[in-house]
Amino acid sequence: MEAQELLKEVRKIEIKSRGLSNQIFAGEYHSAFKGRGMAFSEVREYQPGDEIRTIDWNVTARFNHTYVKVFEEEREMTVMLLIDVSGSELFGSGRKLKQQVILELAAVLAFSAIKNNDKVGVIFFSDQIEKFIAPKKGSTHILTIIRELINFKPKSKGTDIGEAIKYFTGVIKKRCTAFLISDFMDENYEDALKIANKKHDVVALRIFDALEMELPKIGIIPTLDVETGEVTWVNTSNSEVQKSYKSKALKHKTELDVTMAKCGVDCAHINTKEGYVQPLVSLFKKRESKR
Repeated sequence: MEAQELLKEVRKIEIKSRGLSNQIFAGEYHSAFKGRGMAFSEVREYQPGDEIRTIDWNVTARFNHTYVKVFEEEREMTVMLLIDVSGSELFGSGRKLKQQVILELAAVLAFSAIKNNDKVGVIFFSDQIEKFIAPKKGSTHILTIIRELINFKPKSKGTDIGEAIKYFTGVIKKRCTAFLISDFMDENYEDALKIANKKHDVVALRIFDALEMELPKIGIIPTLDVETGEVTWVNTSNSEVQKSYKSKALKHKTELDVTMAKCGVDCAHINTKEGYVQPLVSLFKKRESKR
């Protein structure tokens, strides 16, 4: 993409993302994700009603008087965006490809984070780690991320979610909130996700296209697997083919929901045609109600 065209696209995404994060998501984001941890503040003398587990026994022994630890909500957070850039994200039957929805979604989450003075970092992944952008604060940093989202060209087309999660767990030491954004066309990542969610707060955002859930009846057509390059001819008018296709799609969604529940990970399903605003708001409100 030419520099002038890129700047125009960045500006367009910035205006839309800032507007959504300011008008819709700012309050919900804050309520859903802030204060997930507690930081030590000070010690003070014990008062009736204080919990016994907050007693600082070392200070108590030193001064021969009971003292308790005081904690306060951690106001600053690190947000990591784990973004699937594999070949399957180039699919879309409507106005937007899955890749374009992911771009907008990531930008909105990034602007919501910096509005709350959080650091934001990114991991782009396919079946390998494509790029790591360390967490930082500020609008300039977010615009750098958006430029990468728009212009990034992955080396590979495959998908390995487990590898991405393992890398994330290894590289980010301090507890953070991580948004795993993918179509989840992959397997064998459950163990890595369980480990990551014990250390961090992981949220899964599944991006899917309506055509991946149900085939239109348009006769015999070639279908291309963009990750493997394999072409298969499918008779979309055949009722058994239709039934099997839909059954597999529903099974994939059900298995994904079961996996996320086992791992204790909140998950939202985002249809490229219906948009991400309502699923995100619903997810934020659900998390707020559980606090």
